[in-house]
Amino acid sequence: MIGRLAGAVAEIGEEEALIDVLGVGYVVRCGARTLSRLPPVGEDVTVHVETQWSEAQGPRLYGFLSRDERRAFVLLQAIQGVGPKAALAVLDVLPPAELAQAVAREDKAQVARAQGVGPKLAQRIVVELKDKPIGDGGVFVAAPLPGAAEPPPAPSVAGEAVAALMGLGFAEPAARRAVEQVVLREPDIGLNAAIKAALQELGR
Repeated sequence: MIGRLAGAVAEIGEEEALIDVLGVGYVVRCGARTLSRLPPVGEDVTVHVETQWSEAQGPRLYGFLSRDERRAFVLLQAIQGVGPKAALAVLDVLPPAELAQAVAREDKAQVARAQGVGPKLAQRIVVELKDKPIGDGGVFVAAPLPGAAEPPPAPSVAGEAVAALMGLGFAEPAARRAVEQVVLREPDIGLNAAIKAALQELGR
C-alpha cells in the first residue's frame, strides 16, 4: 500500500494531480484545497497518500499535504454515509484544525457547508468525531469538562477575509484559495489588506 509519494508535480487537474516519482507517474486524487496549495508543475512535492481499492475501479490514491489531513480523511470515512468524495469536500471547507474546532463547538452548520453534506450527515460527523484518536497520543478533539463552557476560538484574519469575500458574492472555494495564496505570501497581513489582495488574486 502506498502511504507517501515524494517526486515532482507533473500535472494539476480539476480533481487530481500527476506526481512523477523517478519517471513513474502516479495519479493522485485531491481536494480543491490541496490542489490549490500544490507547488507549480516541475517542482518537488511530498504527498501523504491514502490508498483505497475497489473491484470496479482498482487502486485509487488520495493525496494530502499533511499527515493530519490524511488522518482526518480516514476518520471521516469511518462514519456511515461519508465516502471519499464527501470526506474531501469536508476538508476543502474545514482543514483539520478548523474541523476540530467545529466538532468541539458541535457546530454542524460549519460542517454542512461542505458540498454534498446535509444537516443530518453533518450532525453525525460532529457526534462521531468527538474524541477520536488522531495519532501521536493525541485526540481529534478533547471533550469539554462537564458544565464547562468552551470559549469560541478567536476569528483568524484568513477566516474573516474568506467570510468577507463570500459576502461580496464569491464562492467559498475560490475565496479560500485566494486568501490562502495571500496569507502564504504575507503571513502577518492585516484583514483589510488581505481582503484587498485576495480581490486582486480573484481578478487575475
